[in-house]
Amino acid sequence: MRSDVRIGIVGGSGLYQMAGLTDTEEAVIDTPFGKPSDSYRIGTLEGKKVAFLARHHRNHTILPSELNFRANIHGFKQLGVEWILSASAVGSLKEELRPLDVVLPDQFYDRTKARISTFFGNGIVAHVSFGDPICHVLSDVIGAAGTDAGVPIKRGGTYVCMEGPQFSTKAESNTYRSWGMDLIGMTNLQEAKLAREAEICYSTMALVTDYDCWHPDHDSVTVADIIKNLTMNSENAQKIIRAAVKRLPVERACKCGSSLQHAILTDLKKAPVETRTKLELLLRKYL
Repeated sequence: MRSDVRIGIVGGSGLYQMAGLTDTEEAVIDTPFGKPSDSYRIGTLEGKKVAFLARHHRNHTILPSELNFRANIHGFKQLGVEWILSASAVGSLKEELRPLDVVLPDQFYDRTKARISTFFGNGIVAHVSFGDPICHVLSDVIGAAGTDAGVPIKRGGTYVCMEGPQFSTKAESNTYRSWGMDLIGMTNLQEAKLAREAEICYSTMALVTDYDCWHPDHDSVTVADIIKNLTMNSENAQKIIRAAVKRLPVERACKCGSSLQHAILTDLKKAPVETRTKLELLLRKYL
C-alpha cells in the first residue's frame, strides 16, 4: 500500500488526535512486522496530506515496552512518508527545563532492555550511522515553526530512553543528572533508530510535563497537575506541528534518505529469500 503521504505525525501521551485535520480516512495497515499501534488517520493539514498515528493507540492502551516500533515505522514507509514529526511527554532532569517547555533533543541515551530496535537480522546485516540520531534539516523546520506559532522551543539536549513503565528511582534520576542528561522518556529512541534504517527524516518534540523525581518539589505534583500539563503541551505541540507542516516539504539536504547506502554488509544476492522479501520495501533501491 502506497498513498504517497510524505509527512507523518506521531502523537504521544496526551496527543491522540490532530486538530485541523480534514478530509480524513482511516488506513488500516498490515506490515511484515505485525500491526501498528492504531490505524493511520490520513487527511489534509495546512493544505498538505499527512498521516497521524497515536503511538499508544487513541485509547492509550499500549505500554511503552509493548509498542511495535517496527510496525509503526514500516507503516509510515508503506504510506510514502519522508518526514516524521514526533511528539512525546518527558520528565525534566534539569532545573532550567521547566514543565510546559518544548525541547528538541539532539541526542539519545539508551537505557531500555527489552526492545527490538532494528529491521535487520535473520541473514541480512546492516549498521547505519547514528552519531547524530535526529535529522537536523527537520529539526530546523520545527524550530522555525515554533517561532511561526509563537511557542518557544529550546534546542539541543540528551533524552534518556528508559524501559518503564515505572518511573525512575531517585538514585537513577540523580545518576542521569550526574551524567549531564537533560530529559527522560520511554519511547523515542527506537523510533529514531528505525526511522534512520527506513531512510525517513525524524525529529521529536519533547514536551516537559514535570520534573523527574530528583526534584525536591516532585512529590507535590498531582495527577491533575500532570493531566493539565499534558493538555497544554498537546495544544502547543499541535500549533508547532501545523506550522511545520506548512513549511514542508523542503529539500532533503541530509543523509537520512540514503542512510542504508553504505550500511548493508551482506551480499543481498546471497541473503535468505524470506528475509529479503520481508525487507523489500527498505532494500528495493539496493537490490
